[in-house]
Amino acid sequence: MRTAPLAFFFAAFATVVSTETAGAADVAEPVRQVMAITKTNWESVDAGWKFIFDPDPLAKLFSKRFQAAYKEAAKHPAYDTENNEPGDPFGYDVVTNSQDGCPLQDISIVPGAAKDGVTPVKVRFKQWTCIDEEDIKNSVSEVDFDVVTEGGKPVIDDIHRVADNERDSVIAEMQSLAKGQQ
Repeated sequence: MRTAPLAFFFAAFATVVSTETAGAADVAEPVRQVMAITKTNWESVDAGWKFIFDPDPLAKLFSKRFQAAYKEAAKHPAYDTENNEPGDPFGYDVVTNSQDGCPLQDISIVPGAAKDGVTPVKVRFKQWTCIDEEDIKNSVSEVDFDVVTEGGKPVIDDIHRVADNERDSVIAEMQSLAKGQQ
């Protein structure tokens, strides 16, 4: 009879440890999915382009706060589509911060330590490998993602493009767009 409670304790402990380990391992998953879409986009022609803010990825990969900011910003589209529907509020790829580029190379995704419920995930990649000029060709772009947990799963709460030791905020940009300030 003494072995049953002990066995139960070890089984419960193993479950808690494996759950915590799995949760920690998955913190970068929404970022990996966004980067997979972005990588595929830059490898294809415009006809194959998939927007990270299409309804399905927006609902699955981004926080409620991010979704709300996008919904408001989308009221001010950057362009109209061919079927006279409004496009998204950005006239460029928010991850690469550009309208032009090459297939992405050397992508690294590194989660940092969580602080105040936010886990930073640093992404680095080469965006201009098809350019002949060596300095541009070998330059490395950095994008930082803020990941939070909602409903028990990690989601992206903000995106920060990093250049010249400064970080911007896609949330702040969407809030400006919603006010008609861009």
